[in-house]
Amino acid sequence: MEEFVADLIKSEDDELLFNEIMTRYGQDILQLAFSYVRNKQLAEDLTQDIFVKCYKALHTYKQNAKLKTWLYKIAANHCKDYLRSWYFRKVMVSEKMAEMTGSSSENVEQAVLEREEEQTLANAVLKLPMRYREVIYLFYFEDMSLKEIESVLGVNQNTVKSRLKRAKVLLREELEGFKDGK
Repeated sequence: MEEFVADLIKSEDDELLFNEIMTRYGQDILQLAFSYVRNKQLAEDLTQDIFVKCYKALHTYKQNAKLKTWLYKIAANHCKDYLRSWYFRKVMVSEKMAEMTGSSSENVEQAVLEREEEQTLANAVLKLPMRYREVIYLFYFEDMSLKEIESVLGVNQNTVKSRLKRAKVLLREELEGFKDGK
């Protein structure tokens, strides 16, 4: 996939390259934005802004890094900037997690229990402070390596490891509280 993008970059057909980037990474960027803002409509708006930003910055992409890593770095920075903005501080983000993926279980009772567990886990992740939530999302949901997360977030790999470890502890505590009926 990266070779195809490299060929498009060499061809200097920015429109074709941009369309390919949106097609291949649009859903991933939307999910990343959602992990930051926890609101589907807002995540869609941010995703649009992110792709505009990427289009304007296409000439800055250096092929020594993966395109996905470059896109995620732009997306993560844009989302963080938005969260720090005055506008966001005035807006109440009330929507919880969007539709979770459907269960493959044929047993209705089992499907309900699985969905409840998925929702509980999703809510626990969304309750984490941003620095922990982003590493959990990138590591487990996007299957990024520690090195890629380091590059996306602009922090040392040891920091990524410690945040991941702390996030797991916080999740465990949150989920134990749920299990105990709190």
